[in-house]
Amino acid sequence: MLKLPSRPDLAQLRRQAKDLLRAAKNGDHLAAARIRAVSSELTLSAAQLAVAGAYGFTNWAELKAEVERREILTDRDLDRLAALLAENPGAATAEMRHWCDHPLGPTPLSYVAMLRYDTGRGVWRDVPGTGAMVRALLRAGAPVDGEPGDSETPLITAASYGDAAVARELIEAGAALDATATADAGGVPGGTALRHAAVFGMTEVVDVLIAAGARVLSIAEAAAAGDVTGWLRGDTPEQDRVRALVMAADHQRLDVIDQLLDAGTPIDAVDPWDRQPLRLASRNGRAASVEHLLARGADPAFLDAVER
Repeated sequence: MLKLPSRPDLAQLRRQAKDLLRAAKNGDHLAAARIRAVSSELTLSAAQLAVAGAYGFTNWAELKAEVERREILTDRDLDRLAALLAENPGAATAEMRHWCDHPLGPTPLSYVAMLRYDTGRGVWRDVPGTGAMVRALLRAGAPVDGEPGDSETPLITAASYGDAAVARELIEAGAALDATATADAGGVPGGTALRHAAVFGMTEVVDVLIAAGARVLSIAEAAAAGDVTGWLRGDTPEQDRVRALVMAADHQRLDVIDQLLDAGTPIDAVDPWDRQPLRLASRNGRAASVEHLLARGADPAFLDAVER
């Protein structure tokens, strides 16, 4: 079965159907066989049906609706979304099917939470308007914590992708702050939204979650949040302190960096996931952390490792 491309183009799909029909009429037996498999006539509607079937849809209208729904969500077109949901409220909850870049079939709510990462170009981007899209989807019946059996909640997804606007809307709607991803989930299996935001360096979402009352469960999360009070003790294991230093560097919590270093945490240590404070801060563009760590004696050779 074919998969729809990450940047869908309905006009291109129409051309595929026209080209298929043209080939069949010009004597291409394989093209004719594809159309004959769904219809006894060589017509454009039959060719469109064959193309829809190749992508896993039962008819052309279903394929067209799915392509248009993704276009609406990707463009954050609130007016078109309102019209779509008025006509078909189920579009707020139905999984998004047969996409090459989202094979697990995200719900529209989770898809909007992922929009900061452009899968077609492989780049991060600003996506204003996601909060309003989330409000519209929630009003239309999208479950704020996702469906039973989902590997993670929409809030966890928003935390992983760093969309603070989506996180705020979900929290306002009652999202479970302490829900955890499943053990087989991607990202941070078993982790809360706060842990995902901390691990992936999404500081703005960390701040949103902390302000909303998310529980801090480790010194590493506390470092990401900027306050290790009560977590940093004389008996805190070195590896825990190293993990916390990595988090503090990635989230530019300079006071926490100082607290950890003053407690004897080795500045150039590597954590169990092969993350090193200066190297990670440099790779993720945390200029304040890079400057601060160097001033505190970090080995600049780790910057060379980033260059390589």
